[in-house]
Amino acid sequence: MNKLSVLTRAFSSSSSLNAVKTVTVVGGGLMGSGIAQVAAQAGQNVTIVDLKLELLEKAWTSIEQNLTRVAKKVHKDDAAKIETFVQDAASRIKVSTKVEDGVNADLIIEAIVEKLDVKQELFNKLDLLAPEHTILASNTSSISINAIGAGIKRKDRFGGLHFFNPVPIMRLLEVIKGDQISEQTYQTMMEWGKSIGKTCITCKDTPGFVVNRLLGPYSAEALRMYERGDAKAEDIDLAMKLACGYPMGPFELADYTGLDTKKAILGVMLEATGDPVFRPIPVLDRLVEEGKLGRKSGEGIYKYEK
Repeated sequence: MNKLSVLTRAFSSSSSLNAVKTVTVVGGGLMGSGIAQVAAQAGQNVTIVDLKLELLEKAWTSIEQNLTRVAKKVHKDDAAKIETFVQDAASRIKVSTKVEDGVNADLIIEAIVEKLDVKQELFNKLDLLAPEHTILASNTSSISINAIGAGIKRKDRFGGLHFFNPVPIMRLLEVIKGDQISEQTYQTMMEWGKSIGKTCITCKDTPGFVVNRLLGPYSAEALRMYERGDAKAEDIDLAMKLACGYPMGPFELADYTGLDTKKAILGVMLEATGDPVFRPIPVLDRLVEEGKLGRKSGEGIYKYEK
C-alpha cells in the first residue's frame, strides 16, 4: 500500500443526506490529520494538503494507527476484518504538497498555524482557485472568522468549524457563523458535522467562541496558581479531575494541545477582549521560549518519555 496515497472507513454513512462528498484539509498536523480521519470514516473522499512532506508522512502514520485502534474495537480479534477496515479507509485519503491539488472539493477546511495573516493569505488564494460551490471553513480556535475571511468574495460560503483535540475522540464541533454566512451554508456545515459523528453547537463570531472563552480564564488562573507556588501542578490537575469530573486537568490539557498554542490563544483573546485575565503569564512565556511546548517536544509542565 502506498502510505502517501490514501485512507478511510468502515462504518460509512452512505445513506446520509449530507451534500458534502469531498473534503480537503489544509494542514497535516494533529488537528488536520484528525479531521481527515473522521471525514474519511464517514465515507467521504479526503485530500490532506501540507507544504511539508514530513508532516504528511507523520499524518499518515497517525491516521493508520488510529484506524487500527478503531478497527480493533469494532472487530475485536478478527484480523481479516481489521485489515479490510484500515485498507478501505486508506483508499479514501490522498495527500499533496500543493494547494492546487485540493481545491476541487465540496468543503475545504483550514487547520494551519494560528496566525491571522497566514490564514488570510491561504483563504484569499483558495477563494480564487476553488469552484463556486465550495464551502471554505477555518478550524481556528480563537481568531475572528470575519477577520480571517475579510478578503474573500464568497463570504456567504465561509464559516468556522472548530474541532477539539484529539479529533477522532472529542465529540463536540463548534460551528461558527460569520456575519455574512448564508443559511444554506450554515445548515450544510451543521449536517456535515453530524454526518461525521459530531455533536454540533452554534456560536456567533465572538472571541474564543464558546469553549475557549470559558477555558481561557480557567487555564490562565491555573498557570498563575502554579507560578505562585500555591499548589503543585499534579495536585491542581488532580483537584479538577476529582472535584469537577474533568477528564484531564488544566496542565495535562495544556501540554497535550501545546503551550505555544495556549500562549497564542491567550494573546488573541487579550487583543480581542481587553480582559486582563488573558494577560501574559511569565511562566508560560518562559517555557515556550525554552522550547518546552508539552507532549510534542517531550517537556512542558511535565516531562514525557519519548
